Amino acid sequence: MEAVLAKYENQINVFSEYLEDLPDTDEPVWILGECYDVKTGKSELLSDVRSRLWFTYRKKFSPIGGTGPSSDTGWGCMLRCGQMILAQALVCRHLGREWRWVAEGTQPVEYQRILHCFLDRKDSCYSIHQMAQMGVGEGKSVGEWYGPNTVAQVLKKLALFDDWNSLAVYVSMDNTVVIEDISKCLEKNVEEQECFKMPQSCGVLGGKPNLAYYFIGFVDDELIYLDPHTTQLAVDSETGSTVDDQSYHCQRNPRRMKITSLDPSVALGFFCKSEEDFDSWCNLVQQEILKKRNLRMFELVEKHPSHWPPFITPTKPEVQTTGAEFIESTDKLFESEEEFEILNV
Repeated sequence: MEAVLAKYENQINVFSEYLEDLPDTDEPVWILGECYDVKTGKSELLSDVRSRLWFTYRKKFSPIGGTGPSSDTGWGCMLRCGQMILAQALVCRHLGREWRWVAEGTQPVEYQRILHCFLDRKDSCYSIHQMAQMGVGEGKSVGEWYGPNTVAQVLKKLALFDDWNSLAVYVSMDNTVVIEDISKCLEKNVEEQECFKMPQSCGVLGGKPNLAYYFIGFVDDELIYLDPHTTQLAVDSETGSTVDDQSYHCQRNPRRMKITSLDPSVALGFFCKSEEDFDSWCNLVQQEILKKRNLRMFELVEKHPSHWPPFITPTKPEVQTTGAEFIESTDKLFESEEEFEILNV
């Protein structure tokens, strides 16, 4: 089995045609909304990239569902990219975009709490276990490859059980972001006034057919990305303990891919910490849309289209469990048109 997995990863590396050295260019390099000059600010750029949480294939974690797979190699890359895009939102939420990771350095308590949300355990809110089993409701078997939209839908549902972060996750329909619908999400979370939107800087999920990447920036005609197609051992850490985080940060130079190599099926992600952030984002997007009348990745409209089904603000089911245990409860879950199946663990 180890030989098969190694062969698979070698095929990934050949197919992705990556370039690890940053180009010697006068063009700006953008990383998640931050602009760098590679000639004068390369070290700051690399520090930014290495500070991003990096989730890859893992092996030898507890079997999903008790009897399922104990590794996600070959099928979990889009799930890992979904973890990375959401983790970036949580970093912005708790640590700020300017936060930087230092190897062997002391990290804030919030950083450790964020990491615990994504550990490969059934009691971590956004673990591979929770995502894979929640995906069953989206028509995906455990161990099946996901597309960007499925991952977005799974994260939206899992966020309902995440009381610590209190995120409102919005997933657009037909490549159209509806301001009225997001405002309803904000009203639902009025105490925190936060909203994390997908499609939409937290990054981009996408890649090539059956291969997923987490795109965090661009330079010239190339995208800069973090690659989840590396299998590492699962990190064993007890709830509340300090996580050994060395394997959660990619410490080699970022990889690049030609924009023309990108599959058109992508999910864009943005984090807005406040309603003011969201208003500013809307203004910026509207200005850009006016510039590119024929080349739009998505539309932004004020009102909910009349020919669409009514927008229903997601609500947490009335189940007396903690967010870490919700998959073990099967009664009275999501009694709406968005019903999905929950598997027992």
